[in-house]
Amino acid sequence: MSRAADLTTAFFARPASWPLVLTGLLLAAWLIHRYGWLNPYQQQILMYVGIHIILTASLNLVNGYMGEFAVGHAAFMAVGAYVSSLITVRLFPFQAAPLLFPLALLVGSLAAGIVGLLVAFPSFRTRGDYLAIVTLALNMIVKSAIENLEVIGGPRGFLGMQRLTTLPWVVFWVISSLWLLRNFIYANLGRGVLAIREDEVAAELLGVDTRRVKLHAFILSASLAGLAGGLFAHVVQFITPRSFDIVRSTEILVMVYLGGIGSLAGSVIGATVYTVALEWLRFLGQWRMAIAPLLLVFLMILRPTGIMGLREFVAFIPREERNLRARLEALGRGRQGWPPAGEAGRVGPHGPA
Repeated sequence: MSRAADLTTAFFARPASWPLVLTGLLLAAWLIHRYGWLNPYQQQILMYVGIHIILTASLNLVNGYMGEFAVGHAAFMAVGAYVSSLITVRLFPFQAAPLLFPLALLVGSLAAGIVGLLVAFPSFRTRGDYLAIVTLALNMIVKSAIENLEVIGGPRGFLGMQRLTTLPWVVFWVISSLWLLRNFIYANLGRGVLAIREDEVAAELLGVDTRRVKLHAFILSASLAGLAGGLFAHVVQFITPRSFDIVRSTEILVMVYLGGIGSLAGSVIGATVYTVALEWLRFLGQWRMAIAPLLLVFLMILRPTGIMGLREFVAFIPREERNLRARLEALGRGRQGWPPAGEAGRVGPHGPA
């Protein structure tokens, strides 16, 4: 097992490894889509897996890395879905919609980020469980607002979108989202996010602007949820307020805690396992939806941090971070056994003299 880990570490330590892997993934997705190596049903399941990976990783940034607890992520998904759908159906020419599709997704993501900003301002003025209460209320408000807006279909839903989401597009946006989250986590703002999770008061004493860090993390999380909503809307081609209710938010929570908090690899595992398992259990009908809450209860009891909780695959750790950790480990090994026998008195208050 350690040999395989060493080989993996050595492979991703090479500067050309990441472009090679990502190009291979995009090429495989394009070939599957272009030549039909998988049937439409299998491709749709893979697209759902990718969309759920984006949702899970974005919520993991808040619930896992920052240590807060948001429960209404489907609200931001709904904003992104409806805004991007309105743009592709009512603003873009029919023939140009496939070319302008990325722009619609980005606008929907921006709209979800703005809603996230409006929520974050009052939520992060206080500490504790207020974020959970506010996001739960937001989920209900957004769903009710959509149901009462006849201009976008009201409770009947909104349709007319072309099937613009394809497997290559989903793979591209999954890679982009994970890359963005990875870079954020290992940047200065990400260090502040981790400090808040460990001890917010101590982080403030050390000079971390906790409110600013929370705002940035929450807005990024909401924006990515809006991106996932836009992709989802252009797969199913028909969305209703019921598509983004509290059940959807619960499913995202289950995927986060199943895969593991504070882990991008855990987000990938949780989203994949949960999505495939629900499809496999489709023969149970509506009873399969009862599995999600039960699974969340058992996870909290048996493994609160999830499968990959607070751990990460080497592929998701930047090369500079791996080199820094290796130097720190080497320094730690070099200091083992210090001070030599009989020289304990020569160690000063700030380390070896």
